[in-house]
Amino acid sequence: MALIRRGWGRLQRTLRARLAAWRPGRLVALDDRLWQCIAPDARLEHIAGGFRFTEGPVWRPQTKTLLFSDIPADRIYAWDGARVAIHRSPSHHANGLALDRQGRLLACEHSARRLSRQEADGAIITLADRYASKRLNSPNDVTVRSDGLIYFTDPPYGIRPEQQEALHQGVYTLNPDTGALALVIADLDRPNGLAFSPDEALLYVDDSARRQVYVCDVQADGRLENRRIFCDMNGPAGGNPDGMAVDDAGHLYCTGPGGVWVLDPAGKQLGLIAMREKPSNCAWGDADRRTLYITAQTSLYRLRTRIGGGTGGGHAA
Repeated sequence: MALIRRGWGRLQRTLRARLAAWRPGRLVALDDRLWQCIAPDARLEHIAGGFRFTEGPVWRPQTKTLLFSDIPADRIYAWDGARVAIHRSPSHHANGLALDRQGRLLACEHSARRLSRQEADGAIITLADRYASKRLNSPNDVTVRSDGLIYFTDPPYGIRPEQQEALHQGVYTLNPDTGALALVIADLDRPNGLAFSPDEALLYVDDSARRQVYVCDVQADGRLENRRIFCDMNGPAGGNPDGMAVDDAGHLYCTGPGGVWVLDPAGKQLGLIAMREKPSNCAWGDADRRTLYITAQTSLYRLRTRIGGGTGGGHAA
């Protein structure tokens, strides 16, 4: 009996230690290589709150501000390091945001069911709202290749079932010069976040319904080939893969169960940025691009990292 009690006591101590390690705001290392990405003493900082549901962070170097969406509030906000101001209202329930090569803001608008662009004079124009004469579902997230080619996902999250016209929940490319829209993935359930590898040879895209992150080989003409599972997030913990960002060493940061997952270029999870609020998306920012900004339900967070992102390759949002 004494041996059983001692064994049970060790098990309880182990469980308490593991639960303590998963406290919100803590870094949970599953591989010591995590510390090459983030310093062990780095702390997740809550920088703004009181929102309804935040999404779509993107750093705008021209104004040194972080733009992000509040979908149900129908607004895009700008955070300048000290305060939050309204950048655009109404936003047509914008979700994912990105910048094109000229620094113009691209927005995935749920209620307008389109991908839009904000011109230098503030005018909002439609880049894409139909494919094969059918209305898009509700564009969700967007990223831009360095040559200007735009990739975006189109799940039906922002519409009712009877409103759906498109035959696919897909991933599209848009050539902003010609207006050519191409369906490059047609068979996902709920395509969501997407991001390029630093050399743009790979595109990561996740499916929230399947709880999987995929990786594809990117062709020069924009087509995607050889899609395979990069990471499977299925498990007992709540939460689904959503937004993502890639650092300059090829590590993928993907919002998912428990917080933000940090994955090496082979898809192995190195650790977790544990969070109290479910994160929705993340993006690199600040002058050195070594701050990871994270949107999560009612709040905006940031975390300093050792390896930055977004200084080459694709512009993940």
